Amino acid sequence: MKEKILNILMNNMHQYISGEALAEECGVSRAAVWKHINGLKKEGYRIETLNKKGYKLINNNEKLLPAEIQSGINTHKIATGIIHFDTVDSTNSYAKSIAEGQQTGTVIISEEQVGGRGRMGRQWSSPRGEGIFMSIILKPKISPLEGSKLTQIAAAAVCQAIRKVTGLEAKIKWPNDIVIEGKKVCGILTEMSAELNEVHYLVVGIGVNVNNTDLPDEIKDKATSLKVQLGKDINRRDVVCAIINLFEPLYDDFVQDGTLEKTIEICRKESAVLGKSIIILQKDMEVKAKAIEITNEGLLKVQYEDGREDMIISGEVSIRGEKGYV
Repeated sequence: MKEKILNILMNNMHQYISGEALAEECGVSRAAVWKHINGLKKEGYRIETLNKKGYKLINNNEKLLPAEIQSGINTHKIATGIIHFDTVDSTNSYAKSIAEGQQTGTVIISEEQVGGRGRMGRQWSSPRGEGIFMSIILKPKISPLEGSKLTQIAAAAVCQAIRKVTGLEAKIKWPNDIVIEGKKVCGILTEMSAELNEVHYLVVGIGVNVNNTDLPDEIKDKATSLKVQLGKDINRRDVVCAIINLFEPLYDDFVQDGTLEKTIEICRKESAVLGKSIIILQKDMEVKAKAIEITNEGLLKVQYEDGREDMIISGEVSIRGEKGYV
């Protein structure tokens, strides 16, 4: 019933709807309407109440609320279900804890993370209300060996979304980071539960620095935010909706048609590493190479200083530029 009341208010955004009209349309008492309105307010929805006029829903730019996100997306599988938190340890950790019982495409999103994680166990700074911290639960019928390709699909979607919403020249640092002017603005962490020939679920975690201005000292020379780059606040919901809308068709191409063509085209066009000298970090070793190509399968072809060529598999290594992060 609460969801029905919310939908009516959303369909009449910025207009007052009387309690009597809501009660009649929902088939409940005015007291029940009042109770559900208070419940929505506690969840973070901004609803004005005016005597003799009723209730009016106001746009909320402060929180990433499920119904407001869903009103801005046109997907059929991704984000049909959204679980929202004010604070959570890690959206990826929570997503993994509930993944078995959730439908594919379920999104976990939080205003804050207190235990956000990046690749190789690194911490991800996740201040309240400034960034995007979300994870998508997916259950594709693919080989576990192909699971890492979801990272590049997400990277292509996020890169395009940032460009679309802000106009900033975002680039993809293969395979899992988005950078602007050489500084990291987004990290992607894909985790998988699988057996030898079967994927139980994949969790694609996406963290974007949106309106962050006070970046930790230890990452200031390596990281940035959309606000720092653009010089003004960005509506986080616009970025979330753009990511979801752009992710679904690339994901469908992969799981339904078995192709990464569109994803790889974006990753090549917006690459931050192709043609550049890089350092490959693998275990305790650093090896210099040149990034030559991203193959049709999403592998990175590199050439070492001795002329040897190699294919690097996503997830095996971390990459940085010779003079720092690219």
